[in-house]
Amino acid sequence: MAEKEVALDLEELRHFQTIAKRPRVLNLISSEIRNLEKLSKEAVTPPISQAPTPVATAAKVPSTPSVSYITLGSFSWEQDSDKVKLYISLEGVDQEKLVTEFKPMAFDIKFHDVNGKNYRCAIPKLNKEIVPEKCKVLVKPKRVVLTLIKASKGNWLDLYYKEDKLKPKLDKEQDPMAGIMDLMKNMYEDGDEDMKRTIAKAWTDSRSGKVTDPLKGLK
Repeated sequence: MAEKEVALDLEELRHFQTIAKRPRVLNLISSEIRNLEKLSKEAVTPPISQAPTPVATAAKVPSTPSVSYITLGSFSWEQDSDKVKLYISLEGVDQEKLVTEFKPMAFDIKFHDVNGKNYRCAIPKLNKEIVPEKCKVLVKPKRVVLTLIKASKGNWLDLYYKEDKLKPKLDKEQDPMAGIMDLMKNMYEDGDEDMKRTIAKAWTDSRSGKVTDPLKGLK
């Protein structure tokens, strides 16, 4: 229905409403007026266009470049029976930018953004065990002090763990006759008189060069 025709119908119905007297007729006219008024508003009000639903796109997360470190291999250290202290000469260190990792036999300290550079001080295997939760790092104006608490009291010969190569070397260079002599000594001490005389003779012959195997006379 055209907007103009709706307006004319409303005008005429309102005129009838003024002259009508019976309640039922008034109700019918009022109901029709409301319907036409509603229809008139819908004709005037432009349709609301729906905004296009935005399409969610995954935000691009910039890839974090790998961090490179300068190894701090030069430092001084001292110890007492309870702890070891390392003194690292490095200025401009921010305590908040330290990353520390302590393990029973190792430590790894990373210094980030020190005058635009990153540094690292680490020992992958210490001489002896430490107590990780008690170790600490103290930043001073011109150096960093690293305190390692020993798991057991005592003196460290070095910071780094070293294999004990002395014992295998001694075993390798040991006189092969030493074991035989020890065996003969034990047999002599535990043996009877005949055994002792036999061992004494075998020992004497071996010393004089008559036999090369001191156990030959015992077989």
